[in-house]
Amino acid sequence: LLQKKSDVYSVEIYGTKDLEKTETGDEEEKYKDLKGNNKKKKAEDLKKELDLEDHKLSTSELEEKYGTSINKGLSSARAAEILARDGPNSLTPPKATPEIVKFLKQMVGGFSILLWIGAVFSWISFGIQLAQGSESPFDNLYLGVVLALVVILTGIFAYYQEAKSTNIMASFSKMIPQQALVIRDAEKKELPADQLVVGDIVEIKGGDRIPADIRLIFAQGCKVDNSSLTGESEPQSRSCDFTHENPLETRNIAFYSTTCVEGTATGIVINTGDRTVIGRIASLASGVGNEKTPIAIEIEHFVYLVAGVAISIGVLFFIISVSMRYKILDSIIFLIGIIVANVPEGLLATVTVSLSLTAKRMAKKNCLVKNLEAVETLGSTSIICSDKTGTLTQNRMTVAHLWFDNQIYSADTSEDQTTQPFDQSSPSWTALSKIVTLCNRAEFRPGQENLPIMKRVVVGDASETALLKFAEVILGDVMNIRAQNKKVAEIPFNSTNKFQLSIHETDDPKDKRFLLVMKGAPERILERCSTIMINGKEEPLDSEKAEAFQTAYMELGGLGERVLGFCHLYLPENEFPDTYPFDTDSMNFPTSNLCFVGLLSMIDPPRSTVPDAVSKCRSAGIKVIMVTGDHPITAKAIAKSVGIISATSETVEDIAKRLNIPVEQVNRREATAAVVNGMELKDMSLQQLDEILCNHSEIVFARTSPQQKLIIVEGCQRQ
Repeated sequence: LLQKKSDVYSVEIYGTKDLEKTETGDEEEKYKDLKGNNKKKKAEDLKKELDLEDHKLSTSELEEKYGTSINKGLSSARAAEILARDGPNSLTPPKATPEIVKFLKQMVGGFSILLWIGAVFSWISFGIQLAQGSESPFDNLYLGVVLALVVILTGIFAYYQEAKSTNIMASFSKMIPQQALVIRDAEKKELPADQLVVGDIVEIKGGDRIPADIRLIFAQGCKVDNSSLTGESEPQSRSCDFTHENPLETRNIAFYSTTCVEGTATGIVINTGDRTVIGRIASLASGVGNEKTPIAIEIEHFVYLVAGVAISIGVLFFIISVSMRYKILDSIIFLIGIIVANVPEGLLATVTVSLSLTAKRMAKKNCLVKNLEAVETLGSTSIICSDKTGTLTQNRMTVAHLWFDNQIYSADTSEDQTTQPFDQSSPSWTALSKIVTLCNRAEFRPGQENLPIMKRVVVGDASETALLKFAEVILGDVMNIRAQNKKVAEIPFNSTNKFQLSIHETDDPKDKRFLLVMKGAPERILERCSTIMINGKEEPLDSEKAEAFQTAYMELGGLGERVLGFCHLYLPENEFPDTYPFDTDSMNFPTSNLCFVGLLSMIDPPRSTVPDAVSKCRSAGIKVIMVTGDHPITAKAIAKSVGIISATSETVEDIAKRLNIPVEQVNRREATAAVVNGMELKDMSLQQLDEILCNHSEIVFARTSPQQKLIIVEGCQRQ
């Protein structure tokens, strides 16, 4: 936020190819960057569509393309050839500016040059007066020394402040995995990740960082955390099937530096180093030029103004003194004196100290200022483009709503979740909480008993983590409850069944029946149920109750929340005695005619301080735009909850729904808010993007590729 066009990490997947084809010479002239130069060819190449077809190819086609074998991998000799050709699998750091150059820039940049000129003129004047044998020549010497000291001290101070700045690439280098399990010469080998080459066969498991861009050829229960790339809080399933034209959306590609959170997978390396998706992001991030800040532009203008005025007055008085028959040397000293007198010596120190004090005050509010001039730039902000996941939100799934006894309840989504406002006295809640606790594989990592529940580390995926912490806050010791209700059989969640099932002994000494609990996609759970629990009693699941379920499901889904359904069944004791051998392969137990108990919905909730921050930005005349890779429904829901989209504002879709007309018939100028999908943005010209940015005060860009974020920011800078 602090510097224009910096800190935007982006990569183009959808591309601006169509957009570029339609541009005319006039448009190219109009849409130059802020320096007035056409974009560098390299930056334009990075923005173009990623030419990747590997997710569409069959296994045999991949083997042929990369000259590899799925069973044997590459030979060491061939791998060495490719490594020599492509270079190591690491991100190339940008050329670093030598520290001496940074220091000298502080000494002679901007306003400092004017003071140096003043100092030099003072010393010239001193030399002339000394040669003439003047009575007090040392005044000019001291003035020159003072001017030089002011420049040197403020330069050292500013350099020290900026020396704290961290390199953009440093954050990316931390993301690089160190080791990778590779098949080469028909043997499994552990190699340094930077030795990987395209065509290598790599094996990954839960907890591993993905060591390169990989096309999966085998996957079992594999999920990856793509939040750093796409903004999706929920881990994404991975398989070897081609599921989407867009490489970022398809399930058979895993990206460099993302994390495998569970399961196992094997794949072929298709891109390494700077050619990976994250590598393209890094190249763009380091390639975006640091534009002059508003204060730098103003100081430069001021320097020209002061220099012009000083020289003009000096020359004028020089001419007057010569015409009044003063000696030439005296007239020159007079000229220099007037020029030096017009240099505001204290301004540089005043500006530097003022900015430093502001930076210090901001540091107390946990805001690190990398560049002193950025303090003033922040004060000039007119538009803030903010990511959603982890910036506006907490970057952790949290239970937001519950539906049981035919009623929707809200849960506490704050950071500490101290109060849960829903009715916990209902027998239906008792049954629901038991399913939530038992039908869950997530566990707290040992030795965290003294930490607050919400800060404990959990082994498990994001949804199950949310359910575990929710149950722990309300019920207490979940692990103890599980120990008292021993698990005897389990079917883990998979993408085919879309449910998770477990069978337990119960902690009720009077009830010897086994309890079957199930959770999963609500529609899949409901179709396995014949009854529904209302106020603790089972009632037939008729069309009226099914419709009530559908209404609640649609309402929660419309809030951008991930909804799960929960059901149970007490197995008859005469059919399932204590010694019954449960077999999850043959499924020798009922999985239909169950009792539907309720719904829970989860969302990555907003940070508690965000609505107030958005409100303050609005009152200061700053336009806040959300730019996220997450789904439009979720993005819109979060935008409404934090105030980026006001309660009274309507999008084109909202107006169409209210008037019951097709979206195409709505006048887009009537909509004050806009939710723009990345696929729509892909087909937009620059003028159409500018029109959206001009005509809508509240905007959400959803499903954007990281590179499109850069296009949006550049659009904002054109306004």
